[in-house]
Amino acid sequence: MSESSQLAMEKCAANYTPLTPLSFIKRTAEVYPDNTSVIYGERRYTWAETYRRSSQLASALCRVGVEPGDRVAIMAANTPEMYEAHFGVPMAQAILTPINYRLDAAAIGFILKHSEARVLLTDREFSTVIRQALATLEHPPRVFDIDDPMVDGGERLGECDYEALLQKGDPEYQWPMIEEEWKAITLNYTSGTTGDPKGVLYHHRGAYLNSMSNALDWDMSMHPVYLWTLPMFHCNGWCFPWTLAARAGVNICLRKVDAGAIYRAISEQGADHFCGAPIVLNMVINASDQEKRDFNHLCKVMTAAAPPPPAVLKQMQEQGFQVTHVYGLTETYGPAVVCAWHSEWDQLAIEQQAEMKSRQGVVYSAQEALMVADSETLQPVPWDGETIGEVFCRGNITMMGYYRNPQATESAFAGGWFHTGDLGVRHADGYIQLKDRSKDIIITGGENVSSIEIEGVLYNHPSVRHVAVVARPDEKWGETPCAFVELAPDATVDEAALIEYCREHLAHFKCPTSVVFDEIPKTSTGKVQKFQLRKRFTEPSQAIPQRTEEEAAGYDGEHE
Repeated sequence: MSESSQLAMEKCAANYTPLTPLSFIKRTAEVYPDNTSVIYGERRYTWAETYRRSSQLASALCRVGVEPGDRVAIMAANTPEMYEAHFGVPMAQAILTPINYRLDAAAIGFILKHSEARVLLTDREFSTVIRQALATLEHPPRVFDIDDPMVDGGERLGECDYEALLQKGDPEYQWPMIEEEWKAITLNYTSGTTGDPKGVLYHHRGAYLNSMSNALDWDMSMHPVYLWTLPMFHCNGWCFPWTLAARAGVNICLRKVDAGAIYRAISEQGADHFCGAPIVLNMVINASDQEKRDFNHLCKVMTAAAPPPPAVLKQMQEQGFQVTHVYGLTETYGPAVVCAWHSEWDQLAIEQQAEMKSRQGVVYSAQEALMVADSETLQPVPWDGETIGEVFCRGNITMMGYYRNPQATESAFAGGWFHTGDLGVRHADGYIQLKDRSKDIIITGGENVSSIEIEGVLYNHPSVRHVAVVARPDEKWGETPCAFVELAPDATVDEAALIEYCREHLAHFKCPTSVVFDEIPKTSTGKVQKFQLRKRFTEPSQAIPQRTEEEAAGYDGEHE
């Protein structure tokens, strides 16, 4: 190596600084100390105050025994304490472990045990289920309560409350900057719908990069006013707690999400960004006249989870919301694919724009690569918009791995790519479009049918509020599509009419052979729990009536 090359390397080493989203809040507190950081009811904080409280939390955690690499769990709604934990816990060089507050005691107990959490910060609203979960543990964590004056009741389980814990710390604490950007910053658990939840490890580097990608790919300018409709426990709020610190924005915290609260925040507090699953979009477009409020600024919406039906996207656009569609998983720090918009698409009819926007899109700026390929050979499929393959990705915003689960990690990264388990196609322009989860594809008479395609048609029917399509066992065809439908208020449509509507818009073999009018089970983040619907066909206690011989006979020949 030449002398000049050696000198250059030494200079690079001297300038190297590990990437961490903690640098965002430090900078913003210095540059915009008096700007509003958090609004929650009557509570208001500035960025200087949020930084000081986060530093004080870090100091307090260290003083109660938290050591580098320890897990600090939190069970909380979207409150200032939850936001501060996204900075204070990693400032203590610990690993933040957010818990979904909709889980039962068994799942929460599993997470606390599996993560070996040293400390648990828990909102008193959830004290009943937390008490039950703690009772299952041989070595429970130290517990500190989060008191929220906006909520009545709840047991006191902890040594003291959150504010008293803060008082144990130094508000001027000079927390140590991380020395290794590949160290874990958070541990997020999957929903565990088909077994125990899996712990997904994020590193500081990925959290930093995806926070920046959020702002870049959403074209988020400085000082946005962001409404927290997305739970912060879900993929760390898609990394937006750190994005808002980078952009010196305002965090409007919502404990309970409903259409009225969303419209009030937009109209009265100037909220101009929020994220959510399609169920949140449905909530907005179906709001009552009493809930709706006028507003005169652009409100950007980022949506993910199940692909939003074009009909929903069309209505959102007509009501003044600009929707950006993204796709990702817990294992990809939240969004990792975005339907990047082209200006020429503005000239399309609004229905065509909605169709384009319903595609998942192209790789996020901070992610390295994306492909649709054969699940076994990893051979990419043709870019023809028809050939179905599994979606794969890799790069800086893909998880470190599953915590204490090397077998699952090895399987997830077989072949050097992360296997999403989602099935889709790739269009000629490189944009991917999901067709289904691998387990949700309906194979009827040897033909693959996308439940998403059927749902998209039914969402266009004016009487349909929500819909989920799953496979129903069938003696002749193996399985056929069954649509579970929630109707709009005052709707009078029946099963036969909805099936006929599908037959007008789909190949007949793709059409549902039965429709069930019932509430559709969903997770706290708005994802439809199709596994619960499939149980309706296998568990006697939940069973729905079998089709009659006449109904079964009427389906003959539809695969021809």
